[in-house]
Amino acid sequence: MSYLNPLRLHFFGQFQANVSTVNNDPDHFDNAGFQPSYQDMQGPGMNPPNGWFNPQGDAAFRLLGCTVTSAWTASGAVGSSDPVLSCIVADSNDAVPAKLVDLDPEQQLVSEIWGLTVRIADADGNTLVQGFFEPAAFMDIWSRATGSGSDINAGAAYQSVLTGLVWGDVSSSPFLSALQAASADLLSIKFNVDGLSMDFTSPDFMCGRIAGTIGPATSAEPQHLVLGRQFMAIVPPSNGFPVPSGQINFFPAIVDQSGGNVYLDLGNALPTTQPGGPMDGLGDLLLSVYDPLLTPTDPAGSTIPLGTLPQSVYTDAGWYAQTAGIVVLPLPQTPIPWLSSSPLILSGNEGVVIAEASSGAFVRADRFVYRMSPGDTVQIPFYATQWGQPLAGVELSFVLDPSQLQTQASSFLGPAPPVGEPTDALTFSATSTATDGSGIATLSVTASDPGTPRWFNNGQDYGIDGQVYGIRASFADADLNDGPVNQWNFVSFLLWSGFTASNPVVWTDIQPTMQQYANLYPVMNRFLNLGSYDDCKANAGLLQLAFGLNPDDPNAMPVTRDLSPAKRNAILAWLDNPLPGTPQAATEAVDEGPRRVPPPEGPEMAARGGKAAALARRVIVRASEGDRS
Repeated sequence: MSYLNPLRLHFFGQFQANVSTVNNDPDHFDNAGFQPSYQDMQGPGMNPPNGWFNPQGDAAFRLLGCTVTSAWTASGAVGSSDPVLSCIVADSNDAVPAKLVDLDPEQQLVSEIWGLTVRIADADGNTLVQGFFEPAAFMDIWSRATGSGSDINAGAAYQSVLTGLVWGDVSSSPFLSALQAASADLLSIKFNVDGLSMDFTSPDFMCGRIAGTIGPATSAEPQHLVLGRQFMAIVPPSNGFPVPSGQINFFPAIVDQSGGNVYLDLGNALPTTQPGGPMDGLGDLLLSVYDPLLTPTDPAGSTIPLGTLPQSVYTDAGWYAQTAGIVVLPLPQTPIPWLSSSPLILSGNEGVVIAEASSGAFVRADRFVYRMSPGDTVQIPFYATQWGQPLAGVELSFVLDPSQLQTQASSFLGPAPPVGEPTDALTFSATSTATDGSGIATLSVTASDPGTPRWFNNGQDYGIDGQVYGIRASFADADLNDGPVNQWNFVSFLLWSGFTASNPVVWTDIQPTMQQYANLYPVMNRFLNLGSYDDCKANAGLLQLAFGLNPDDPNAMPVTRDLSPAKRNAILAWLDNPLPGTPQAATEAVDEGPRRVPPPEGPEMAARGGKAAALARRVIVRASEGDRS
């Protein structure tokens, strides 16, 4: 079971992602060269470098004004008499907001939500069920709306589960009663985000549109992946957000032959006419299956239609809000024997098309973001499927792949620190054991100390802790790798550097780390200067509480979740006994003038501190431009 299920509800509203943009620029991690202007908001006439479009962001992630727009059972749409249709979907009513954080300034394309509580509440705000959103990163970011290519045009999707469910009295709602009976301990949730406002003069600044689905789940299933049919987009290379040549983005589907329906999740797959706007018209969308009997040697030949989504339906202003993009098409009454062994295809106007791989094979890790310390080992399950069913007895191959990580072309203090190096800091088997009967193969990855490859000035100045890596999976049998490759389908790692503080820990051990957080999160300056010995000592009790919380707590510091356990333990030890250490002469940063080309004034300016800027820094783009790879 998953959200892509006959039993489900849809919700619609806004989200807030109040991220800070100071830490999006790798050069800002250079303590020695950090300038006060790096904390200033960009704008016409401002002298860059600066803090880009939201330097005062606090990383808060919120659900705003989300309401249940429809609910469904196997019998069809739930009627207006069910009070679930007057419910809201909200975050916590007794805790600070969740946090949205990047893995690293050089891997900003797997932004994770930490510390989110999701509630379904009645019209009076009484909680009917609540659960903890298992931290998850977005997937399948793309250029969803037409425009200049900045972050406002992007769309992405989150899928996770709600754990630790607490149910209230749902007896008045037949739908919620059925959901509790089907899945009392675990729920599946998926939502799409787009239309982010980057206009700081707007009341919707750093807010966007969210449309989601909640359904049942089981612990036997992956948490962030639908084990179903996988439609694979063909995406030409670009230095910006992906734009599928067939105009439809990657999406999953479920073929429920026993129930007689096909479920398509088009929530993050259809383009929009403008950021956060209605769906673009691609013609009537026809779902078909290739007919291997009529074209045994040419799968691109004849097809048998399964159902149609009319353009007039999905372009209607209320369709997306009511469905979150979930489409249910009844199967033909005449059985199709090869429906479970032949590619599905979705097509519209000329040039609008997306299909499964010819082999129907697909492999992906459920969780695809990891943070590791030297000596850590993680076991990563990869799920292999064919035609939506577990693919047993096949071997998977694994390679280091830094191509989608985002490096600088060069630093202003010399050659840019590389990503993905040293290559031997992560050890793993290139070929796993065969997948088991559930189609699962487990990759064991062990970390060693990468050193400090991303420190500045040839390692003389403090820099970015650790190193980022990517591992990509494929089938060892080349015949199964016959479909388009999803560039985002790889596992990202932040591997922290080894760190040993003096005993006892003194301020000079932790000051560079604390100073860096003071630089990168100016919002903290409202409360204290994290780079100041006196301020940290005066607030040691509160800091000890915040730094001592689990990373999945919304109150945990730092909000970036990029502090290594070794440094966290050193900070906690110092807060328990704040010793000054060796006095150091105070130094002030010298303003050396502009160190980079000023950003353009106009629509392109907003992109400089966001995901669009990160996309342009990917290793694969640098390599194609002739830079270091």
